[in-house]
Amino acid sequence: MSQSENPRRWWALAALVLAALTLGFDITILNVALPTIAGELSAGTDVLQWIVNAYVLVLAGLMLTCGALGDRYGRKRLLLIGLVLFAASSAAATWATEAEVVIAARAVMGLGAAIILPVAFAVLPALFSAQERGRAVALVVLGTGVGIPLGPLIGGYLLENFWWGSIFLINVPMAIAAALAIAALLPESRDPHPPRPDVAGGLLSTAGLVTLVYGIIEGPGRGWGDPLVVGALAVAAVTLTAFVMWELRTAEPMIDLRLFGKPQFLWGSIAGVLVTFGLLGMLFVVPQYLQLVVGFDAFETGLRLLPMIGGLVIGAPTGERLAARWGYRVPVALGLLVLTAGLAWGATTDLDTGYGVIAAWLAAVGVGIGLALSPAMDAVLGALPPERSGAGTAITMTLRQVGGALGVALLGSLLAQAYDDRVEVPAGVPEPAADAARDSIAGALAVAARIGDTALADSARDAYLQGMTLVLLTTAAIALLSAVLTAVLLPGRPTTAAEPAAQQAAADATTSR
Repeated sequence: MSQSENPRRWWALAALVLAALTLGFDITILNVALPTIAGELSAGTDVLQWIVNAYVLVLAGLMLTCGALGDRYGRKRLLLIGLVLFAASSAAATWATEAEVVIAARAVMGLGAAIILPVAFAVLPALFSAQERGRAVALVVLGTGVGIPLGPLIGGYLLENFWWGSIFLINVPMAIAAALAIAALLPESRDPHPPRPDVAGGLLSTAGLVTLVYGIIEGPGRGWGDPLVVGALAVAAVTLTAFVMWELRTAEPMIDLRLFGKPQFLWGSIAGVLVTFGLLGMLFVVPQYLQLVVGFDAFETGLRLLPMIGGLVIGAPTGERLAARWGYRVPVALGLLVLTAGLAWGATTDLDTGYGVIAAWLAAVGVGIGLALSPAMDAVLGALPPERSGAGTAITMTLRQVGGALGVALLGSLLAQAYDDRVEVPAGVPEPAADAARDSIAGALAVAARIGDTALADSARDAYLQGMTLVLLTTAAIALLSAVLTAVLLPGRPTTAAEPAAQQAAADATTSR
C-alpha cells in the first residue's frame, strides 16, 4: 500500500495541524503580556523589544537552512527536534525570573519554529497525492491562521486568571502532544540523494536575513536614516547578494534559485507574501483600536477578533475546492479581491461604528485570506520536486516572514506619522509628557488621564483612527494590485504531465518508520 493510500496519513496531518496551531497563536499571544512582563521583570522598552525580536530574528534567519536540513536528514526527525526545542524553551521562559533568560528562551523558540514551519508543509507531498494535497495544505494553513487571532484571546484569559508565565506554559503540553502524535503517525521522508551540505550558503543566508530583518525592525524606531539601520541594511544587501551569487555558481546549492523561473512557484510565493502583508497590517492596527479607542481589555479584544477566524474556517476549504475545480488562479485572485473589499470596508470605521459592522468586515478579511493563502501554498508545493520540498517551502516561508516584518515596519511608520500629524497636544503640557502623547495613543491616553484632559484623549483617539484608516487603505490597495497580478500571471493549473514522476519521487523519498 502506497503512502497516499495509508489511512493514518490523516491522523498524521492532525498532528501537523496541532503543531501549526501552537506556532500560530504564539505569534500574537506575547503582545498582550508585554506590559505585565515589564512590571514583573523590571524590563524597559529596549528589553521588551528584544523579547519580541529575538524570536523573529532567529525564525527569519534560519528557516532556509532548516528546510534544507529536513530534506537531507529526515523531515520527521527535524519536526521532532523542533517541537522538543519549542517545548523546552517555552518551559524555560515560563519559570524565568530575569528578562535575559526570557530573551534567550525566545531565541530558542524561534529556532524551533524555524524548523517546524517549513518542514510541516514539506512533508505533505510525501503524505498525499496531488488530488488530496490541496485539502491537506488548507488544514495546515487553517491551523496557523486560526492561531494568530486566538493569541490575544488566550493571552488575555491567561493573564486575567494566572501569572504571566502561563502564556509560555500553554505551549508545552501542545508541543508535547504534537511531538508524540508525529512520532507515532508520521512516516519519515527525505531526499534519497541529498547534495553535500552547503555550509557557505547556510552562513551567508543566515547572516543576510538576520541583518535584513534587524534593520527592518529597528527602522521605524530609530529612523530609516540612522547609521545602525543603514549599516544593517547595507550588510544585508551585500551578504544576500553574495548568497545569491554563491548559490548560482556552486555545484550543489542549498536552495535551487531556478525555482523562481517557474511562474507557479514565483507567483504562488508572491501571493503568499502579500496575503501575509494584508493579515499583519490588519492585526497591527485593529487590536489597538479595539483596546485604546473603543476601550476593551485584552480578553474582550480577542473575543472580538473571532469573526476573522470564522472567515478563515469558511475561506480555506472553499479555496481548496475552487482550486481543485478551476485551478490556482481563480481562488487566489478571488481571495485577494475579497481581502481588498474587507480592508477597504474596514477603512470606513469611525468612532461611531457599531461592532456588528466591524465583525462583518473582519469576517470578510478572514474569508479572503483563507481563499487565497491555501491555494497559493499548494501552488508552491506543486511546483517543487518532492525530494527538495523542505528547501523550496523554506524559501516561501522566509519570504513571508521578511515581507511581514517589512510590512509591519512600513505600516507602523505610516501609522505613527499620520498619528503625529493629527494629534493635538494642549499648550502648557510639560515637554516629556507632550513627547509621550505625540509618540503613541497609549502615551497620550496616559498623559490625558494624569492631567485630566479629555480633549487630549479625544484628539488622540481621532488621530489614531485616521492613521488606521490610512493603513487599511494602503493594505487594500496592495491587495488589489496583487489580485490583478495574480489573475494575469499565476498559472491556472499545474503541469499534469509531471504528476506520475512526482508521485514516484514521493514514494522513493518516503521510508518506513
